[in-house]
Amino acid sequence: MSNDGQPAQDPLIDETQEEQRRSAAARLFDIRRVIGGLFVAYGVIVALIGVFDSRAEIDKAEGVRINLWAGLVMLAFGLFMLLWQWLRPAEPPAPNEKQPGT
Repeated sequence: MSNDGQPAQDPLIDETQEEQRRSAAARLFDIRRVIGGLFVAYGVIVALIGVFDSRAEIDKAEGVRINLWAGLVMLAFGLFMLLWQWLRPAEPPAPNEKQPGT
């Protein structure tokens, strides 16, 4: 206990809690999560449209189900981004060193 009746604060505990907050913020705002999520969502939508393409739409694309293929590529890219973000999480920025006299 300190002289003012408050329990003594351990600077290492405060530093660890601050590091955990920075780490959570770095993961939350990782651009790979945003890009991956958008590509997965749009990929699913476009792939589903491609599954239900009419014969006229397929003939217009010279016999290729272009919506299906584009949707599957978008879906694969989005899953890659999310997997990358999961396997290699973002590191929080290093805390600024306090300069003596500031």
